[in-house]
Amino acid sequence: MTADELAGTELAVAGREEVASEVVAISLRCPDGGDLPEWTPGAHVDLELGAGLVRQYSLCGDPADRSALRIAVQRESHGRGGSRLVHDRLTVGVTVRVRGPRNTFPLLAARRYLFVAGGIGITPIRPMVAAADAAGADWRLVYGGRRRATMAFAATLRESYGDRVSLYPQDETGLLDLAGLLGGPDTGLVYCCGPEPLVRAVEEHCRDWPPGCLHVERFTPTGDVGPAGTAIEVELALSGRTVTVPPGTSILRAVEEAGVPVLSSCREGTCGTCETPVLAGVPEHRDTVLTAQDRAAGDTMLICVSRARTPRLVLEL
Repeated sequence: MTADELAGTELAVAGREEVASEVVAISLRCPDGGDLPEWTPGAHVDLELGAGLVRQYSLCGDPADRSALRIAVQRESHGRGGSRLVHDRLTVGVTVRVRGPRNTFPLLAARRYLFVAGGIGITPIRPMVAAADAAGADWRLVYGGRRRATMAFAATLRESYGDRVSLYPQDETGLLDLAGLLGGPDTGLVYCCGPEPLVRAVEEHCRDWPPGCLHVERFTPTGDVGPAGTAIEVELALSGRTVTVPPGTSILRAVEEAGVPVLSSCREGTCGTCETPVLAGVPEHRDTVLTAQDRAAGDTMLICVSRARTPRLVLEL
């Protein structure tokens, strides 16, 4: 089965385990026992949780295991409801529609890595650590959390990799000393996932490093997506249509209202599902997925949040 074949497929909850306080790990399998799509470290899947609610969760299992997809979800009592549905409803035997896997946070080949995880941000990092170790790379993992009891997979990571894994429960050690831990560009490739304050702090420390040294994944938008104040014209090259996108309306919504279906999920620029090739015009990027190099190239954009620096765009839709 390929990722395309998995789009909207019902998978069954085959296993469920509490791996930390308020964190549950769930294994999803094909009801017929068939193989699931291949995936690589950093990939995520979309779970369709009903009533139009779609949430993205990083895969944290073993990519070599085609029999199951494993996610770990932290209950967010004050979140938007997705994590509560996972915790309360996804019991063994229940089925859920799944899309993906997709990878907007791929692990690049390197000789040295520093992995920085905060809280549930350990989920995409865990298979990256395993891949780096299997490749014989020089790597370290810095893993912070509120309390030791809330840090999923902390004990197994230490048991598996020893001193390469440094645990920093905030109630025991305080905030991470990022300056001391990150060092300089000779650290190697840095991969970071966690709460927004952590990601921003790591970005600030690495701001002057060469391009491509730092790779991050966010759970939420950066907050710099403001309302669009100018109408733009978007030509849909494959559909032969041109739509006007008014102020305050996303390109995605305008295209959908014109009757052109687009695969989408988060609608806030964090999952990468609606990434669309740009054939002409200059995008104004407002997502948290594309790299600086991707943005500079300007040949793709996330149409759920991004706009245009030119009055007209031509998209491959």
